[in-house]
Formats: sequence, C-alpha cells, structure tokens
Amino acid sequence: MRTHPLLNKIRSILSYRLFTNLLFILLGLIVFGVLYGNVKPKTLDIHLYEEAQTTIRAPKKFVDAEATEKKKQEAEMEVGKVYTPKEGAIDNSNTLVHSMIESVKDVKKQYEEKNRDDLKPPSKKDLNDQLNQLKEKLPKENDAADTLKDDRLLTMLEASGEDLDRVETVVSTQMQVIMEDHVKEEDLKEARLELEQRISKFSFNGNLLQVAIDLGNLALEPTEYYDKEKTEELKKQAVANVSSVEIIEGGVIVEDGELVTPKKYEILKALGMVDNSFSVKPFLGLAIFVIVIIGSLYYFFYTLQITEERKQNYLLLTSIIFVISLLIMKIVGLLEQLQFNDIAYILPAAFSGMILRILLNERIAMMMVFILSACSSVIFHHPFTGAIDFEIAIYTLFSGVAGVLFLVSKNQRSNILRAGLFVALVNVLVLAFLILLSGTSYTNTEYLYYFIFALISGVGSSIFTIGFLPFFEAGFGILSSMRLMELSRPTQPLLKKLLTEAPGTYHHSVMVANLAESACEAIGANGLLARVGCYYHDVGKSKRPQFFIENQMNRKNPHDRVSPETSRDVIISHTTDGADMLRKHKLPKEIIDIAEQHHGTTLLKFFYYKAKEQGKDVKEEEYRYPGPKPQTIEAAIISISDSVEAAVRSKSSPTQEEIKNLIHSIVQDRLQDGQFNECDITLKQLEQVKRALCETLNGIFHPRIEYPEEQAKGE
Repeated sequence: MRTHPLLNKIRSILSYRLFTNLLFILLGLIVFGVLYGNVKPKTLDIHLYEEAQTTIRAPKKFVDAEATEKKKQEAEMEVGKVYTPKEGAIDNSNTLVHSMIESVKDVKKQYEEKNRDDLKPPSKKDLNDQLNQLKEKLPKENDAADTLKDDRLLTMLEASGEDLDRVETVVSTQMQVIMEDHVKEEDLKEARLELEQRISKFSFNGNLLQVAIDLGNLALEPTEYYDKEKTEELKKQAVANVSSVEIIEGGVIVEDGELVTPKKYEILKALGMVDNSFSVKPFLGLAIFVIVIIGSLYYFFYTLQITEERKQNYLLLTSIIFVISLLIMKIVGLLEQLQFNDIAYILPAAFSGMILRILLNERIAMMMVFILSACSSVIFHHPFTGAIDFEIAIYTLFSGVAGVLFLVSKNQRSNILRAGLFVALVNVLVLAFLILLSGTSYTNTEYLYYFIFALISGVGSSIFTIGFLPFFEAGFGILSSMRLMELSRPTQPLLKKLLTEAPGTYHHSVMVANLAESACEAIGANGLLARVGCYYHDVGKSKRPQFFIENQMNRKNPHDRVSPETSRDVIISHTTDGADMLRKHKLPKEIIDIAEQHHGTTLLKFFYYKAKEQGKDVKEEEYRYPGPKPQTIEAAIISISDSVEAAVRSKSSPTQEEIKNLIHSIVQDRLQDGQFNECDITLKQLEQVKRALCETLNGIFHPRIEYPEEQAKGE
C-alpha cells in the first residue's frame, strides 16, 4: 500500500507514534463534532396555560405514574372485605342458652331435694346461696356470671321450670332466625337490637322478658368473621391487575389549539420536552462514548501484527471510511428531522463493512460495523428525550454484518452487487422482525415503503462500494482482489507485450504462477497476489528475450558469442528492467517488489563459474543479483517456484523422487544463502511449501501410458 507524497512528508517530520496519536485525536474530535448536534437536548417553546401551536405527540412511550397510582387506589377500594364463615356458630349459641337454663334448673333441683320437707318458700339467704352456686355453674368462656346481672339470675331462680323452658325456646328460635341470615362481626350490634325486638313480641311472667333479652344478647355471636389476610391478598391482586396509564409512542399529548393544562405540562416536562435548563450530562456521555470508540480502535490497531507504516495506512483509510459513513448517517438523519419518518432505514449501512472487507480484511470490516452500529443509535436518537434508537442500531448491525459475510468473493464487481441483494433481503427480514415485535399497526402502503427502504439500503451499499473503490485504490495504492483480477487479464499491455515478444517467458510465468498460488494457499498466504505477481515477475525479459533460454526455440544461444560479464549484465538486468517497466505503467508496489525480489541476491552460478574457468579474476558479489532479498512470504515462495519450475523443465521426464529431491535442494540452497532472512516465512511453512510444490508438479509430470504405435496413430 503506497501513500500520498504529502502524507509521507508529514511522516518524515513527525515520528510514527506522534503521527498515529495525532490521527486518533483528530478522529475523536471529528466524531464528537459530528455527534454533538444529536445529543444536544431539544425543547419546545411552550408554557403553562398557553394554546399549543401544533399537535404535540409523545416521542416515546410514557407512563403516567400519578394516574396509574390513582387507578390502583380505586381498584383497591373496589375490593370488599372478605368474611370467613364460623362453622357451628348457631349450635354454639343454642348450646350456651341451653346450658345456662340447665344450670339454673340444676341449682333449683338441688335446693328442692335438700329442703323437701320444708314447704316454706326460700328465704333471702337461701336465694343468695343459690345465686352463688349458680354463678359457679355458669359457662366460664362467655363470662356469663359477670355479664348477667344478679337480679336477672335471681329472677331465673325464682321462675318455674315451664317458664324457663319457654324462655329457652323463644330465645333459641329467634336467635336462630337471625343467625341464619348471616351475622357479620361489625353487624353484631344491629343483630342484637333485632333479636331484642323479636323477643319483646312475646309475653313472659314477671321480669322474665328482660332475662330472655339479656340471655339472647349474651348467646348471640357472629356467623362470619372478617378475614384480613384474604382481603389484603385480593387487594394486592387487584392492584397487580391494573395496567399502567400510558401514552404510546406517537400518541397525542396536546392537540393543536388545546390549552396546556398543569397535567399536560407535567407530562411534557417528564418527557423532557419543556425543560430548558442546561445539562452537561449528555455531552459528558458523548465524550465517554467517543473515548470508548477511539480506545477500541487504538487497541485494535495496536495489536495488529504488521509494519508501522502499513498500520498507519490502514488506520488512515479506516478513519476516512468511518468519517464518510458518519457523514452519510448525518445526512440521512437530517432528512428524518424534516418529517421524512423512518427514512433512516434507507441508510447504506453495509457500505463501510463491504469496502473495508475488499480493501483491508474481514476483522477491520467487522470492527467498523459494530462501531457504526453504535453511532447510528446516537445519530438517530430522539431529539427530545435523548434516548438512543435500539431499532436502528440492530438494523445497522445486521445489515453491516451481512455485507461482510456475503461478500465471499471480492474479485468481481458483480459479486459486490450480488452481496448487496443479499443485504437487502436481510434488511427486509430485520425490518419485519422489528415491526412485528413492536405490535404497531401499519397500512399496506407503509409496509411497501419499508420494503423499498430496505431494498435501497442493500443495493445502495453495493453501489457506494463500487463507486468509492477506485478512489481508495488509487489514493492509497491498495492492491485489492478486484484490482488483482483486472491485472491478471491477458489484455493488459505488459502481458500482451510479454506474450508476443517473449512467449516462452510468458508460458514460464504461467507455470510459476500455478506453483506459487498453490504453495501460498497451503500456508494461508495471498495466493492471488502470488499468481498475478508471477505473471509480471519476468516482464523485464521482454527487453532482450533472445538471451533467455525459454525464448530461443532452437535458435543459437547468444551467450555463446559474448563474454560472461555481458551475459551476467543482461541476465541480472531483467529484474531492474522489469521493475522500471512496471513503474512506468504504474502497477502496484507489491507487483514491482516481486519483480525486484524474486531472485533476491542469489548467485548467477553458471556465468560465475564460466568466468572463473576462463581464468578471470572475478568476485562472487559481481555475479549476484542486486536484490533486495524477498521481503514478504509471497515473494519468497515465488523465488522458490521460479527456480523449481526452471529446474524441473530442464529434465525430460522427471520422477516423483527426482522432483522431491530437486525442490528440497533448491530450498536448502536458498536457506544456506540467507535469502529468507528478511521475510517472515518459517521452517514449518517451508516444509508445507515443498509438499504443495511436489503435489502440483507430480500432477503435471505424471507418468503416461505408452500405447502401441498403431493405436497411437489411430487416436
């Protein structure tokens, strides 16, 4: 990747670290500036008891806490008290009346048996003794002895058995009538008054009426008792069933021309639509957001295992695409503020991911997709509430990820358009998910608009990618897969020149390309770059094609007529001549580097030893290629493949063992000569390269069946 001369000049003034830090600071300021307007709170110019100049709608769902609480209180009040029936209450009351009457009868009977011979009426002292005895017999749990007055007990002691039976019958029957009609605890007083009225309708001897009334009041008890726990449980259930009083998103708060009441004003204030007080919190939040983004980018690029120069080029390119994507979002966001509702879904969200996938790699593309997804939630947030838009964030995220994943092949523009159509399909599905999940009703026309927005977003992403791609490739000298495919076409001027003027070299280059590509793919290197680099690596031979054996075609070898020094100069110059030709035609730097480095600083052994045989005083350095040595894995593999192809081609019918030994000797010779000292290729990778080259060459030079001469002629 080459960079603009102005950028290189800035780098020469600043250190790499300072340049990178300044770039991050500048990017952070740009992001903050772009997002600043989107976090600045917006308020309505409206006051209490004023008429609304327009219909004001809720920017988001709003829950009216006061109205909800009032509704809960009403629901709680509607729950009546829960009463639990007391089993056997009537029987208990009747039993109490009966036991008291029986107690009186027992006392009277005991006295009569004791004074059987004395026919005089009981004296006052005798009555007092009976009274005390009766109090001892009365039920203790009802405190009957304390509740009934002494004169009532004396009246009962003086009454006859028939009168007592009548009192019991009247009290029990009337009490049962009342209790069968359900007597609640708080209604006991009214029930006793009713019982008194009922008993008063009957005639009794002497003071027995009052005795009957008091006895009934004592025995009467509630048949239903208040159940506090069940009542509280029902109240809680009623409160829980109360739905919140809310205004849905887009719901009308104040109609056009309607007076803004205190209630309406409180709702507007709660939604942050009329609060004019300045708050630094949104800007502080934005600053933290920007720091997180820039920090993530810094860490990501800090851990990249590439050279400092390439790292800065990657960062600069990523930053430019990031800013362009933000500006596109900003423009779409401004359109949405102009009452173009939901036009945010037209955003070409997959553009940044797709173009970074093509120009750089998948990791950087994915990282940018996640960052832009977060930024979209801020740009398209609601201006009143400051709430971020999760829906557009999800839409942008899925769209961007789809763009990166579906762009499997980056070699043709048609693949970019195909990926855009897949992105459009994903957009439609994500929008359908968001719409159905919200439960909002839309017309058929609105559904059509959403479908069109999603389609434009996907196709627009691919159009933006295709449109911006040439500018970034030219401006940064990026050798993308698409550019490599264009350079591999035989119609390229240099390849046409090589094919017409040095056909043997062209064929050799194609064979080397096959070997190098398979070897690169075996170790995960850039096979396409190796293939295209091989096409151009010997283009310098087209300047003097007859001096190279593959182009002589049974002609006399010109090297037989010239000195070893001249042959050396002609052979060695094909690398520098090729690099100059490639620069003149403005081919990418990676291709030029391969042309310069594919021989490294290897020794031109044939002419070196030829000169020594002629008795000349020669130095080994004079017969070495100028280099540099291979700087990349691809250049190293091409260096091996070039020598292997030439060596194998020199043999008529090499066996598999011969091919294997030949490849091993060439690789070992390169290692011992230090030709791989300046690239990152490992010994393990070299073993994989040797295996891949063996497999490819064995496929080319596989043994053939020898047919009889007559059969061969027939075929």
